[in-house]
Amino acid sequence: MPAQTGSAFLLKIGDGGAPLAYETVAGLRTTQMSINGDTVVVTHKESGGWRDLLSGAGNRSVSVSAAGIFLGSSAEASIRAHALAGTIDDYELSFEDGEKLQGRFLVQRLDYSGDFNGERNYTLQLESSGPVVPA
Repeated sequence: MPAQTGSAFLLKIGDGGAPLAYETVAGLRTTQMSINGDTVVVTHKESGGWRDLLSGAGNRSVSVSAAGIFLGSSAEASIRAHALAGTIDDYELSFEDGEKLQGRFLVQRLDYSGDFNGERNYTLQLESSGPVVPA
């Protein structure tokens, strides 16, 4: 299996339409996804001293971090509007092999920075709300 390029790992935001279409958040230089799961321990006397976990239980979540240069796109404006309003929207993560994950996310954090003679940069943190599923 060949290595996949990081530039093909794309973050997209929903357009709010029906059917839902997604727009790529342009200018991202790095994108990272973490799948998190809490465990529910059900160890008992008959576990023989080994920890038992309850399959399918606990809280699952997906966190997405991204950083890039600000281009002033409509996708960036949508993210900023959601960050200011504290609202949740549809997002899609797209990978080079064609796999896609879709779900609803809250903009947990949006930071802007820039140097006097450099480009304006931003970083964002998204947290899932509800299931994140293959598309």
